[in-house]
Amino acid sequence: MPKYMIEASYTAEGAKGIAKEGASARKKFIDQLIRKSGGTMESFYFGFGDADVYITCDMPDVVSAVAISLAVNASGAVHLKTVPLFTVEEMDQAAGREVGYRAPGA
Repeated sequence: MPKYMIEASYTAEGAKGIAKEGASARKKFIDQLIRKSGGTMESFYFGFGDADVYITCDMPDVVSAVAISLAVNASGAVHLKTVPLFTVEEMDQAAGREVGYRAPGA
């Protein structure tokens, strides 16, 4: 299954929800959301800086990942950034593939 890293930043309303419900409840809810979409959550961490939450998960396909991203972002309580991840082996395959690119003006 494709792997994704999700970075979430709470709005003021989202932060109020975390303060009210607690961090454990939010982690449990997100785990269930990912599972209902056919995926599995690998890790869930709170942080501070550019994002408030960092999640890694496996999703069955890109459509499932985008569906979650759309629903969460539409709530207005969280700004989500979803990053597709790939393995070292996949990077090696990509690096070895000829695509015929030419730089502008070259």
